[in-house]
Amino acid sequence: MEFFSQLVDFILHIDKHLEAIIRDYQTWTYLILFLIIFAETGFVVTPFLPGDSLLFAMGTLIAGGNTGLSIWVMMILLIIAAILGNTVNYKLGSVLGIKVFKPENKVLKLEYYHQSHEFFEKHGGKAIIFSRFLPIFRTIAPFVAGVAKMPFGRFTYFNVVGGVAWIASLLLAGFFIGQIPIVKNNFDIVIITIAVVTFVPAIWAAVKSKMSKKKEEVV
Repeated sequence: MEFFSQLVDFILHIDKHLEAIIRDYQTWTYLILFLIIFAETGFVVTPFLPGDSLLFAMGTLIAGGNTGLSIWVMMILLIIAAILGNTVNYKLGSVLGIKVFKPENKVLKLEYYHQSHEFFEKHGGKAIIFSRFLPIFRTIAPFVAGVAKMPFGRFTYFNVVGGVAWIASLLLAGFFIGQIPIVKNNFDIVIITIAVVTFVPAIWAAVKSKMSKKKEEVV
């Protein structure tokens, strides 16, 4: 419980935490964020990392001009991290398969796999792109693609397109929008809104799955 309370605090005050990281580690911030994005997209056990909020907040801080960091260097490095992360996740899925998901697991829930698989079946290869903007799905979708033995070349195409779109859009949104007074003065609300909006599809999928299970039990 302590871990999740700390995680919530990190998300709600992500700008303050990022400011502390930049102050303490300076150019090493590039590597720290590279590892966070790589971990969120590369390991199926880390769907809880706040990629969307982190990208927007970092873009906003860099736009402020006091970080000593380059938006373009950050963007290139994080795009590479996102692409490499998904590639590792795909390879893990092709090797490990569905067996790592168990009904009793708190992180690797079998329910998450089925939701992501349904999403993958509905949207095909484009699911790799769409999932970039959806927490939980973006961590599990490449793993599902690996389990499904999606051709690696085709996966890589969607992986690169999705990685570039996700990183660039959120970093630049923070860079150009984050300094607008109404956004800057209500930054906590903006971050909460981003977190809520991006998690809604995952929450709806979970509710929908439980409702269908109850219908099956009744039948």
